[in-house]
Amino acid sequence: MDTQSIGEVWDRVTGTQPAPPGWLVLATGAAALLAVLARPLWRFSRNAVTIAHEGGHGLAARLTRRRLAGIRLHSDTSGLTLSYGRPTGPGMVLTAAAGYTTPALLGLGGAALLAGGRITLLLWLAIALLLALLVRIRNAFGLLSVLLAGSAFLLVSWFGTAEVQAAFAYLGSWFLLFGGVRPVVELQHQRRRGQARDSDADQLARITGIPGLAWVALFLVTALACLALGANWLLRPM
Repeated sequence: MDTQSIGEVWDRVTGTQPAPPGWLVLATGAAALLAVLARPLWRFSRNAVTIAHEGGHGLAARLTRRRLAGIRLHSDTSGLTLSYGRPTGPGMVLTAAAGYTTPALLGLGGAALLAGGRITLLLWLAIALLLALLVRIRNAFGLLSVLLAGSAFLLVSWFGTAEVQAAFAYLGSWFLLFGGVRPVVELQHQRRRGQARDSDADQLARITGIPGLAWVALFLVTALACLALGANWLLRPM
């Protein structure tokens, strides 16, 4: 690839793209909502939320200088991130709190980029984040899941038409915004049944002394706030 070609790719990634038609924005939002609300679809699509959730734990661990041992993604849509360091303190709190807040925050970041017309940049940033996550995955299903997700973004960003890229980017952002809410609701349902004694909220309760329900409420408020603000940004061009 010569210098001119590199320059063209760089201009393509960093440049802006025209806003898609309103029907596409609404259609991708409806499709994302269906993928979250419909139980059969959610059993599959929840894997994408798990990737974001565990990636959030991993990123927070690295930013707080904890030693990240690895990340596992399982076929039942559960996941596990192992990090080492002080069992208490701000680093552990931020690492534990990052999981349930990351999907919605990523959705909000995507909405911000799309509101600025940065469709291609969003797709390439997603590829970069998935590549960074890939080197930390420690099981076969996790590797396959992240590779498939990264390949989908790469193929769409390189070969997709402008409309296909826009549809993929909007669908992903909508899905993370909607998908950031349902796991928090499911978490509290499990906690009420005594089925989530080692959940992120309960770990945070043991570390900080703040009740687990308060952490669940924080996760939910964060997800709903991101959804409200992100939806406003995504629908604004209409």
